[in-house]
Amino acid sequence: MSVPDDSSRADLAIVHARCVATVDAERRELNDGWVAITNGLISGIGSGTPPAAADTIDAADCLVTPGLVNAHHHLYQNLTRAFPPMTNRPLFGWLQSLYPLWRSIDTESVFVSAWVGLAELALSGCTTSSDHLYLHPRGAGDLLTAEVEAANDLGMRFHPTRGSMSLSEKDGGLPPDDVVADDEEILAACEEAVTRHHDRNFGAMTRVALAPCSPFSVTEELMVRTAELGERLDVRLHTHFAENAEDNDFSLATFGCRPMEYLERTGWCTDRTWVAHCVMPNNDEISRLGAAGVGAAHCPSSNLILASGIAPVVDLRAAGVKVGLGVDGSSSADSASLWLEARQAMLLAKFRNGAGAGTARMALEIATIGGAGCLGREGELGSLSIGAVADVAIWSLTGPSFAGAVADPIEAWLRCGPTGSRDTIVQGHPVVRNGILVSERLDEMLVAHDVLARRIQQFAVS
Repeated sequence: MSVPDDSSRADLAIVHARCVATVDAERRELNDGWVAITNGLISGIGSGTPPAAADTIDAADCLVTPGLVNAHHHLYQNLTRAFPPMTNRPLFGWLQSLYPLWRSIDTESVFVSAWVGLAELALSGCTTSSDHLYLHPRGAGDLLTAEVEAANDLGMRFHPTRGSMSLSEKDGGLPPDDVVADDEEILAACEEAVTRHHDRNFGAMTRVALAPCSPFSVTEELMVRTAELGERLDVRLHTHFAENAEDNDFSLATFGCRPMEYLERTGWCTDRTWVAHCVMPNNDEISRLGAAGVGAAHCPSSNLILASGIAPVVDLRAAGVKVGLGVDGSSSADSASLWLEARQAMLLAKFRNGAGAGTARMALEIATIGGAGCLGREGELGSLSIGAVADVAIWSLTGPSFAGAVADPIEAWLRCGPTGSRDTIVQGHPVVRNGILVSERLDEMLVAHDVLARRIQQFAVS
C-alpha cells in the first residue's frame, strides 16, 4: 500500500470512496479509500488521507472498482438490435436469417456501430473491450481499421480480433458464399492487421488477436494455420466454442468428434487461446481446458436469449480456466451492459451451483481479472494495484435502489440497481463523468446510427 507523499503530486486522485475493491492478489477492500494515478498508471492506493494531486474526484458514497473488461462482442450487431423477424430462434437459424442483413456492412456502418457500442459499454463501467469482427464482405473496405478508429476517438482500450469465415453453405457451412474468403486471403489479412494495429507495449490501447469465427463457418485447415500464425506472430487466438447442442452435433457430424477434441487436434488447446460461450463441455473437458490454460468468455444474456444453455462457470473456474465476461453481439444479448452481464453471471451461478456459489465478488472477478486473463493481460488490466493501468470505474451507491444497502457495498453494487457507472476512467482520462459521456459526439453518432440501422434492416428476408 502506498502512503501519501507531499513531495510528488499525482495527476489524479480518486478520494473518500466508501470502498475501493482492488481485486488485487490479496483482494483488498479499503474503506474511505483512495486511488492515485500518474502518467496513466496507478501510483498509489490507500485509506484515509489521500495524496496531493493536480485533479481530484470525490467518490464519497461510491464503490470504486477496476474498469470492467469485455471479453467477447460483435459490435456491428447493434445495427440489428431486437429485430423482430429474427428473434425467438436458436443459434443456427438465427445466424442464417441475419447473414443477408449483415452482408451489407461497410466502413461507415462499422465505425458508427463500434463507436455507439463502445459508448454503451463505457456507460456500464467497461474500460476495455474486445470485438470479434468475423464478417468481411467483399468490397466493404478495411473494417477492422474503422472500428479501431472509433475506439481511439472515444478513448476506449480495445482488443479487436481479425475474424474470418471460409466455409460457405455450398461447402457445408452456414454463411452465404459472398461473405467468405479463401484461406490464403484470410491469413494475409490477419498478418496485415497485426502489423498495422498490434501494440506490444505495456499499457497498450490496441492489441489484435486472430479469430476464425467458429467450427461451422471455417475449414479445419484454416483453424490449424491460424494457430500456427498466432504462434509465429505471438498474438492471441479467439473463436466460438461449444456454444450449444447444435454446435456439438455439427462437430460430431462434420469432424467426427466433440468440439473439445477438435480444439485439441487443430492446435488451439493452449494458453494463447480464449473461447466464447463454452456452454457444453463435460467434466473431463473442463479439466482439460483448465490444464491447458485456455480462457473462456461467459456470455450469459446471449446464451439465455438463444436458449443455448448455462455455462458451467463455477466448475470452469475451479479447474483453472480463466473465465471472463462478454456481452456478445447486440443482436442476441441486445443490451451491451457489462454490469448487467455481471449480475446475470452471479444469478446463473446461484441457479446452477447453489446460492452460495454465485456472489457479487465472484462476478466482479470474472468481469475484471478474468477478462484480463482472457486477453493475456494479467497484472496489467483488471485490478487496482500499483503499476497497473489506470482503468477505473466509480459506482454511486445512493438513491432509492440502494436504500438500506449499508452492510456490504460490493454485494449492494450488483444485487441492487440496475445501475451504470458514475465515472469511467481509461488510462487516467475520464470517458464518462457523472453518468454522461465526455465526448460531445454522442448525438451525432446516434443520428447516423439510426440511418444506418434502417438501411441495413431493409434487407430482411422473411
